[in-house]
Amino acid sequence: VQLQASGGGLVQPGGSLNLSCTASRTISSSNVMGWYRQAPGQQQREFVARITKIGITDYADAVKGRFTISRDNNKNSVYLQIGRLKPEDAAVYFCNGHWDGIWYWGQGTQVTVSS
Repeated sequence: VQLQASGGGLVQPGGSLNLSCTASRTISSSNVMGWYRQAPGQQQREFVARITKIGITDYADAVKGRFTISRDNNKNSVYLQIGRLKPEDAAVYFCNGHWDGIWYWGQGTQVTVSS
């Protein structure tokens, strides 16, 4: 399964971006789709948000109220609307999904927050 993330870029603090992730396989067969991020110097990816097959969402405390995850099964895509960006939101954002007991990851899209 291939996951293609896009939509990253340079944004000023307080700004917003819409990230997209499109899968090569139908996402309706993935129990959960998620977004993680890895900031410069961090060893591990940090959980950001996930959405289940039936649309239940979950967010990291750091992004609650500012980020929104959604999915479009017809387009095999999952989205992350990120708003009121802070400098600490700067990171490479990765999407993932779960098929046949295996987690698959996209290549990441860079979000830079700078004035």
